[in-house]
Amino acid sequence: MREHYHEELDVVVGKLVSMTEIVASMMERATAALLGAELVQAESVIATDDDVDNLNREIETLATDIIALQQPVAGDLRTCIACLRMANTVERAGDLARHVAKTARMRYPEKAVPTELEPVFREMGQVATAMMTEVGSILAARDVSRVEALELADDRMDDLHRQLFRALLAEDWPHGIEAAVDVTLLSRFYERFADHCVSMARRTVYLVTGHRVDEVG
Repeated sequence: MREHYHEELDVVVGKLVSMTEIVASMMERATAALLGAELVQAESVIATDDDVDNLNREIETLATDIIALQQPVAGDLRTCIACLRMANTVERAGDLARHVAKTARMRYPEKAVPTELEPVFREMGQVATAMMTEVGSILAARDVSRVEALELADDRMDDLHRQLFRALLAEDWPHGIEAAVDVTLLSRFYERFADHCVSMARRTVYLVTGHRVDEVG
């Protein structure tokens, strides 16, 4: 009985790791759609968000059933609670990737990002994708020693976010209000995505050690 119970816990964690992999791919593809004005890619990301929502519901059902039927304590209870909260966080990160894709779709066949800002958004996409991928790896391995490096990546995302705002606030901004609104919202989507990754990493610390770390997101 206990062996089956722990197998159920492993399934919950495995589904959560799968969510991070899907959402990392969503952000990678959303960035490609944004920078390349690729409509098919954007539509693919938007459609994939349903898969993330379904996994979130599956995790909620499984974890709730374990708590109700098995009455876990200590580390097992932490795992259930942390997975419930992290699944919601990954789902919100997936929504942000969908927002990026929707912006690309809305401006198609034009690009939402001015040419000179494309390198910044390309790096933001790379940082965001790498962070979510790393979160999944940290969770799968329960290796909280890698959390500090993830927070350094978040610092880089914040730097890029500020870089875009400096460009927007420059007196010689040449692209008009519509582009300014797009860039402002897009930058916020990426910055919040990174915050969700940090929040997940910190919750993994709680899952593994039982010690809380201040959360973001």
